[in-house]
Amino acid sequence: MSAKSVEIIPASGTEVLIPLNKLKKSPKNARKTPHSEAAIEAYAASIAAKGILQNLVVEPELDDEGAATGFYFVTIGEGRRLAQLLRLKRKEIKKTEPIRCIVDTANDPHEISLDENVTRENMHPADQFEAFRKLADERGLGAEEIAARFGVSAHVVRQRLRLGAVSPRLMQLYRDGALTLDQLMAFAIVDDHARQEAVHERLSYDRDASTIRRLLTETHVAATDRRARFVGLEAYTEAGGTVLRDLFTEDRGGYLEDVSLLDLLVTARLNREADALRAAEGWRWTEAHLDFPHAHGMRRVYPHPVELSAEDQAALQAVQTEFDRLTEQHQSAEELSDDVDARFGELEAEIDRLEAKRQAYDAADVARGGAFVVLNHDGTVRVERGFIRPGDEKPGAETGSESDAETRDEEDQGGDEPAPDSEDDEGASNEEDEEQKLSDALVRDLTAHRTLGLRLNLSEQPNVAVVVVTHALAAQIFHLGAAAHVVGIQPVNTDLAAHADGIEDTAAGKAWADRHANWARQVPRDVAALWGFVAELDHDSLMALFAHCVSLTVNAVKLPFDRRPRALAAARRLAEALALDMTSYWRPTVRSYLGRVTKANILEAVREGVGGEAAERLRDMKKADMAQAAEQLLAATDWLPSLLRTAAPHAQTDLQSEAQGGEPHAEAAE
Repeated sequence: MSAKSVEIIPASGTEVLIPLNKLKKSPKNARKTPHSEAAIEAYAASIAAKGILQNLVVEPELDDEGAATGFYFVTIGEGRRLAQLLRLKRKEIKKTEPIRCIVDTANDPHEISLDENVTRENMHPADQFEAFRKLADERGLGAEEIAARFGVSAHVVRQRLRLGAVSPRLMQLYRDGALTLDQLMAFAIVDDHARQEAVHERLSYDRDASTIRRLLTETHVAATDRRARFVGLEAYTEAGGTVLRDLFTEDRGGYLEDVSLLDLLVTARLNREADALRAAEGWRWTEAHLDFPHAHGMRRVYPHPVELSAEDQAALQAVQTEFDRLTEQHQSAEELSDDVDARFGELEAEIDRLEAKRQAYDAADVARGGAFVVLNHDGTVRVERGFIRPGDEKPGAETGSESDAETRDEEDQGGDEPAPDSEDDEGASNEEDEEQKLSDALVRDLTAHRTLGLRLNLSEQPNVAVVVVTHALAAQIFHLGAAAHVVGIQPVNTDLAAHADGIEDTAAGKAWADRHANWARQVPRDVAALWGFVAELDHDSLMALFAHCVSLTVNAVKLPFDRRPRALAAARRLAEALALDMTSYWRPTVRSYLGRVTKANILEAVREGVGGEAAERLRDMKKADMAQAAEQLLAATDWLPSLLRTAAPHAQTDLQSEAQGGEPHAEAAE
């Protein structure tokens, strides 16, 4: 039997090459928490590019008899050993790959492994950022190549390169502790050192990273802006525009730097849309605007109900029949196939197209009227039709509405013969004949007495008073400038779009516009026929029109310079009387609220709507992330800011008491 071979242990401090498969993890290593996969990946990438830059420190393994086994425990360098094993698994090296090691039998293995991990100082992040930048600038290495050499993602490299490009002055402030890493990342959104330093000088007490980003991008346009969504990033970049990206936060597409180019593209496309509308529908004019021009000062006409042609009626019947048949066939299906789902979409679109033909503008209105093509706040096109310029109104008529009626009457008669006078016109003619025989003073005297008689009788007939007020409001709302009302009541319509950006695009805004258009289609286009229309309405319809006209005048907007405490108090009482629930019309989103208040306000909203524990989980988030998270948390709640909350209604007697005696006495005291 042959004698057992004896392994010779190298002297302590000797550098030796040991095969990878002869190295083992040391049980005496002070590091008990395993290396992360990312760290091992980084070691492997570095070794593949540059080799092992620092020798491993090892201790010989001994058997029970104290003899060397030929294996070695890795006291220092376990991460490098694992990295080489990863490379072995990937078949980049062999299992016998020689590893440079230092044998240490003089020191305690546990102590020197602890020393290795404790007695050292990591490189300052600023030095790391600048070192990465130097690799790119002086050696021409790209982000992908640097990433491969250091075992990190290309995105991480791009972040470090961007940080390395921050102004040296700001970088030194970061080294000195005067700037946090979050603030430095915010400054890195742009490359212009002068601009970075100028924004730093502007910072006051609010040095939040989100404030820095906002100041640095205040001359840019976010990719989420309606203009950018309308034009599209691809069209913008193809036209030569550049996009600034924030590598450290979710920037939702970046920031468009060339605002002038973007506005030019928006205007050009809106004009094309306006031209196409004019050609397709025959309007006399169309105008493209970024926002709806509320101060246009024009009268508006609305479409009126028309019968479908026999051809369209047959087509609608056929499409509706197919839609009903498909609905019946698939009513029990849990999920529709792509083909069936697509067909449903086609049928719905065709039904909507044919149903739209039930409303049509008068040909004369189209011939002299126009439409505005504006950009919605969601980046889509909105068309507002039926506006008549003052210069395009029919001459010789008090309003376009009366002129329209005369034109239609003459067309119905089929020639140049004037149409018979209406009952109102005949009465007015008789009064004019009488007036010609009397002096102006006597006419004033008599009509004053008649007015007094009207007042006395009207005060005793509330049902007629409702008709009179409804007629006056409707005449001024739907027949601008007609001067056809007899009572001195004037509706004042506050343009809410001037106070709340995008309010017209909300579900509530669209519901209001649809309701107003529905009444406008029913109201006679001839203002002379308006009294008969209002007087002949049944009670419920009359009250509905009255309520709609009155509601148009409600103004509970609170302005910083407008001191109306009693009016705003009345608005609160009105909300109570109506049992107003704003959760039906408004939700707390980043755009509507959470992105426009402080972090403290966001946390307070979450605390009230969800709970204190949920608010605490958000406390350390950045503001943008906090707002997004809060939106998701509050979506399932009925939380509202205090300005939108409605208190429990007061008793009706309290309301009546205030209306009868409270506020007027207070005003008299003033």
